[in-house]
Amino acid sequence: MDGDPPREKAKIDWTIVGLLIVLAILAALSWWRGGLDLALNGLILGGETLLAAVPLLLAAFLIAGLVQAIVTRDMVTRLLGSQSGWRGLALACLGGALLPGGPYVYYPIAAALLKTGAGLGVLVAFVTAKNLWAVTRLPVELALLGPYLTLVRVAVTFVLPPLLGILAEWLFGHHVERIREEAP
Repeated sequence: MDGDPPREKAKIDWTIVGLLIVLAILAALSWWRGGLDLALNGLILGGETLLAAVPLLLAAFLIAGLVQAIVTRDMVTRLLGSQSGWRGLALACLGGALLPGGPYVYYPIAAALLKTGAGLGVLVAFVTAKNLWAVTRLPVELALLGPYLTLVRVAVTFVLPPLLGILAEWLFGHHVERIREEAP
């Protein structure tokens, strides 16, 4: 009709398409190796994993939403934006190191920070610090690998989060607005 607004083309989410292809391949492989019983067993195990993760996912996404609601874009830009310098990198590294939980917790928070104005280098430093400096992992690492190996690993990786943050900002920081727009 003449009065209707033009429709936007639906975007294809290639991540979902890729995951569905992997799902179909694994379902076919499990069916081929063990029939319907093996395929259903795999799907049931996946469903149980999903149910176990739902409370964690719910809490993480609610935290991410509250971060977006409470923290103003001006505040994030000032403290964690592209122009925040060493202070922003230090805050991001500290936050990544101290934040408990796995990727279901820190990626939604990183996404919320991205949407509210954090710089690309700061986000890379945050995620890298979470993966390399996680304080909550140290007791297990010390118990299983011993103090010497843990100290070596910490010493070798100590400079990586801020260094990778600087490198990401330098190489790709000018793309942050496009990245923000394309983020789900």
